[in-house]
Amino acid sequence: MRVMSCRSPTTPNWPTASVGRKGLNMCGIALIIGPDPNTTVFDRMLDAIAPRGDARETLSGDRYHLGTQRLKIVDRERAIQPWNSPDGRWAVCYNGEVYNFLSLRSELAALGHELRSDSDTEVILEAFLEWGEQAVHRLRGEFAFAVVDRAFDRVYLARDPLGVKPLYWSRFGGHLYVASELKALVPVGGPVTEIPPGHHGWGSPVEDPAVTAYVDLLTMGDGDEPITDVGQAAELVRAALEDSIRVRVDTDLTVGVILSGGLDSTLTLLHVRELHPKCVAFTIGTPGSDDVSYARRVTRELGVDHEVIELVPGDIHLSDVREAIRLSELTEYGDVINAVISRLLFARVHSSGVKVVLCGDGSDELFGGYEMYRQPDPVLRQRLFQHKLHNLGRTELQRVDRTSMGHGVETRVPFLDLALVRLAMRLPIELKLRNGEDKWILRHAFADILPDYVRQRPKNPLSHSSGLHERVRLYRSQFPRIYRSFGYGQLSPMRRDFSIVLEQHGLNLDQALRDVDTQPDYSMAEHARDLAGAVRWNAVDALRRRSGLPRR
Repeated sequence: MRVMSCRSPTTPNWPTASVGRKGLNMCGIALIIGPDPNTTVFDRMLDAIAPRGDARETLSGDRYHLGTQRLKIVDRERAIQPWNSPDGRWAVCYNGEVYNFLSLRSELAALGHELRSDSDTEVILEAFLEWGEQAVHRLRGEFAFAVVDRAFDRVYLARDPLGVKPLYWSRFGGHLYVASELKALVPVGGPVTEIPPGHHGWGSPVEDPAVTAYVDLLTMGDGDEPITDVGQAAELVRAALEDSIRVRVDTDLTVGVILSGGLDSTLTLLHVRELHPKCVAFTIGTPGSDDVSYARRVTRELGVDHEVIELVPGDIHLSDVREAIRLSELTEYGDVINAVISRLLFARVHSSGVKVVLCGDGSDELFGGYEMYRQPDPVLRQRLFQHKLHNLGRTELQRVDRTSMGHGVETRVPFLDLALVRLAMRLPIELKLRNGEDKWILRHAFADILPDYVRQRPKNPLSHSSGLHERVRLYRSQFPRIYRSFGYGQLSPMRRDFSIVLEQHGLNLDQALRDVDTQPDYSMAEHARDLAGAVRWNAVDALRRRSGLPRR
């Protein structure tokens, strides 16, 4: 593996420890509620999420253990977690970033709240104490948190609308266990349940968390008035994306951008470059792969610092696959393949000293970047959009969270700002798919700033456009065994790639869902056929490399 830096002569080296008032609040949380909680299990839970933060902070009593792994950057001396209410009854464990916390802080202060820190952690607890369960409707950001009522052994759980930040629970042996990652709950030994995106509710040691949707992704856009005027749609999309990126670069830290040189990541980089004084792009792929070639051209023309992680397929081994599965906890094969590549990418981001990055994930789901959105029936097509949004939290966003946070890097996802999501769901398919192009409205809205070669570049998944898909595919049949070896079956088995099942059923969502419920995983014969194809591809590719022929 080669790491290549390409620095613009006009751009200074980025600092690794320049911290401002609004840095990061990334962390992982773990808690046990119930009589005589097991300290050994609690320690193992925190050990499992240790990479999410550099400081272990805990609060313990006869009926609870509460803990976080916190990166001490925001108000580092006072914003200690778990954060307590002034009367000592309530405590919050929180992971994420609330971008409007300063305005909320001012509002709470005007209502008589005496705030003791400059952190969004305290704002979340005070907002909950002021507005109760309605507080989540006021939060703009990416978050997962637990508010513990120590007087009554109960806990309120909430997860952000799109599921950018994870949250899981297990009730076992008279205790309620909550954590940011599945791996932290494996030591508990009981079944594990995920809090769905946009859900919140109460749980206790004697009652499973009863959560309901405060944002329902499965009905998002239903009944909303469509925006059919091209000019209005383009103006609104442009303003919404610019605002989403603006709030996500409000930090004194250097901001990284995960760059493939495609439409979404290039749009992200163009905005970050204009809105933040210190930015750097990161790209991974084989020499000459589409991603590396396009990304190099974009950064060269923009004068942006660029870190390229170049690999040849032989650089990826079974140990890389195993670590990607351990880290990501993913259940679908295509997501695991992408996680193998993302893990290597974020390891480099971490070693560079960059702590916050933006990515272009989520755009395909909103703006028609998949073939499935060509479903002719408008009702079925709308359900496909909603289904993809609802499942992002356990697929693509899970990959992004685990592979980045597993290396102490926070990834922010501007395309999934709730305001932009709601807007996109009001756009008719004619503005998303036009003249044979997907994501047409994005290409049109930003035509004046996008290079033509980017605007006209067709979509290609990460693992394919990086040139590394077929190498990882060699190990595909071993994914389920590796996955089970970590105890992740306590949540869910490995599953067939839903997009493939959906295509097999002619884009009929109900039939595809029934099929994967009946047969979650691939058969041995399917695995054997896939392995044979991967072996053939890699053998031919190796011969072409040795002969000096161009890759296929």
